[in-house]
Amino acid sequence: MLVPADLPTPLTVVDDPELAAAGVELRLKRDDLAHPTVPGNKWRKLAPNLERAVADGCRALLTYGGAYSTHVRAVAAAARALGLESVGVIRGAELAGMPRNWSLARAERDGMALEFVERSVYREIASGRQERRAGHFVLPEGGSNAAAVRGAAVVAEELAAQLPDLGARDVVCCAVGTGGTVAGIAAGLPSGAQALGVAVLRGEGYLEREVATLQLAAYGRESGNWRLAHDWHGGGYGRVPEELERFAARFESRHGVPVERRYVAKALSAVYGLARAGELTDRRVTLVVTGVPDPDPEAAPAAPPFAGGRPERGRSGVSRS
Repeated sequence: MLVPADLPTPLTVVDDPELAAAGVELRLKRDDLAHPTVPGNKWRKLAPNLERAVADGCRALLTYGGAYSTHVRAVAAAARALGLESVGVIRGAELAGMPRNWSLARAERDGMALEFVERSVYREIASGRQERRAGHFVLPEGGSNAAAVRGAAVVAEELAAQLPDLGARDVVCCAVGTGGTVAGIAAGLPSGAQALGVAVLRGEGYLEREVATLQLAAYGRESGNWRLAHDWHGGGYGRVPEELERFAARFESRHGVPVERRYVAKALSAVYGLARAGELTDRRVTLVVTGVPDPDPEAAPAAPPFAGGRPERGRSGVSRS
């Protein structure tokens, strides 16, 4: 049994004079608190896929990612909890003979078999469309597929209940890596509300096509109420410039919220930058905190995700009978 998610996740107000002076209200949708081992948007995207894998009687999960992929670790943890095998296809054949970093070591500790492939061919296979293995449920890189989009849409449903007046003055913001989360949030928003995705990698044009394709796969239509901001990736995926690090540390100090650097910090930075530019004046912005900071690699391993959890606000779980 996989520990249930603690849903709906809290919505908290950020009282910040800089934003107030720019006429912007900021709230945080704390999806980083959703689950102890499958955090943030990883739970949202994985849960419907896990249900399908269990219903189909699959014995293993197979997915793709880089050497520090949160998605890879989340799949490994979920598979272990459900009593499934797991396989991670990792970008970078040169990593096979090297000591494991903390992220890959954690995935292996949860029972994941790692397969390393050349970077030159990784992009061709990471969609998962080419993969056919008996008994394996295949998840694309980042977990973004039609089921994941529908899972992410639940964020918007929760917000509509938490903010009954959710509408034309609202912008719901999240970081964008593979596009599934912003595709789902946008599709689930009520009329008038807008979704803003902040790209965490260089991908203008490509990412827009990915989001549109995911919406079409999930709903047969594009919602048209979203846009992507491309000026806040910090030089590329995984890069955290000193200025961004200082911004994130300052936000943590002022507001007491831990800030994951590769995704959440970039989305937060974009909100502040757009506010200073006058592009969010008189808007209520809700930023979805999609993940948690990297753990201390020297810390003791987390307990297996079979039981426990926080007091109930509402529970959403996956089980294998």
